[in-house]
Order: sequence, then structure tokens, then C-alpha cells
Amino acid sequence: MGEMSIMRISITGAGSGIGAATARLLIERGHQVACLDRDIEAAQRVAGGAHPAIAVDVADEEAVVRAFGEVRAAFSGLDALATCAGIFETTSFEETTVAMFRRVHEVNVIGTFLCLREAAGMMEAGGRICTVASVAGLRGGGLAGTVSYATSKGAVLAMTKNAARVLGPKGIAVNTIAPGMIDTPFAATPLKDPATRARVEGMTSFNRLGTAEEIAPAIAWLLSPEASYVHGATLVADGGMVMY
Repeated sequence: MGEMSIMRISITGAGSGIGAATARLLIERGHQVACLDRDIEAAQRVAGGAHPAIAVDVADEEAVVRAFGEVRAAFSGLDALATCAGIFETTSFEETTVAMFRRVHEVNVIGTFLCLREAAGMMEAGGRICTVASVAGLRGGGLAGTVSYATSKGAVLAMTKNAARVLGPKGIAVNTIAPGMIDTPFAATPLKDPATRARVEGMTSFNRLGTAEEIAPAIAWLLSPEASYVHGATLVADGGMVMY
């Protein structure tokens, strides 16, 4: 793994936001990148015709198994995975329904688990995995009404540590990145109110949101042999939100 120059990598949520920025960066660096997303056209735009673009709803077990079967057929194995697919819910605590709560967890928690399970089974010579959590999972939320999201990302943090314990002896390093509020389509709805956006920006030391292009290199590093002894770690990339 440490001697590998060109890696075979799967990115979920590769059609937009952090997933797209990460996929583009890794493609630019010469790696083989499978772009997985519910929006196949978005995935195809990022893949650019030279890399696999695969439609998948990560909350659907059969769809995930099929998608990683396509990855195996394309790459004959896998060296790295980044789980960037996720959804956000901003309904108030009191108005959050079980159906809303369940859907967020189906995508963010079960979806992450399914992709970890399928990818790890393809890493016969070891590999690297980076899950995407959030500072919301560390802080208990950053905006009012994010109970389902914050809880789901807390679960991702715990899942990553469990996967690190289980997969480490197999030569698979597992880490997570916890971004703050990043200026992507993902955050467009909760930040459409100027006052809310200004308040969130003020929660950082830099008084601004991060960009997907600032998170992508951190994920790329966690997936690289340069991070060969980093395992079971949470890399916070939030512009200083979590220290407040």
C-alpha cells in the first residue's frame, strides 16, 4: 500500500460539494476514481468520461452491493474509499418526525456502514478509508433544529472508531474528517437567511465558511500513503468552530 502510486478509489456523493471536489482532486493527481452518486449525470460530469460513474442510493443495501460490484468489475479491487454522501435536516427539535429522523440516519449512518462493509471486502491487500462526519457530531449540532443530523454524525464518529478496531489488523486504516459549515449546495438551505449565515460565519475564527476545495486535500491526505500511521483519528476542519 505504501509503495502504490496510482490508487483505485471510490468516492460516494461524488456529484457535488465535498465529494465532487475530492473526486476532481484525486483524478487530477492521476488516480483511478469511481464516482458514486444518486445523481448519475452529476457523477458523470465529475468523472469526465475517463472514470466510472455509478448511480447509487447509499441507503439501499441492494443498490450499494450492486454499485461496489461495478467498482470491482472496473478496478479488480479497491485501495481507498471516502464516504461523502449525506443529507441534512433543519426541522426544529419539536417538529422533527420519526420519518425525518429515520431518513437522515438511513443515509448518513446506514449508508456509511454499507459502503464501509462493501469497500473493506474489496481491500484484499489493505487500504484506506475516510468517513465524513461533522463538527455537529462533536458539538451536538451547530444550528437549531439539527437533532437528526447531529445524532447521525455522532454515530459516524463512533462507527469509524469501531471500524478502525476491526479493520486495522487487516491492514485497512480508517479515519474520519469532521468539517464545519462548508459553503456547498448541501448548506444552501439552512444558510439562505443572511442573518443565519452571518451568525454561522461568526462561529469560526476566520469569520467565513469553508469551501469544498479546502476539505478535499485533507481527505486526499487521509487516503494517501503519507498518512500511513494515522488510524482511528478524527481530523477536524472547521475554521475553529469546535474550540468555542
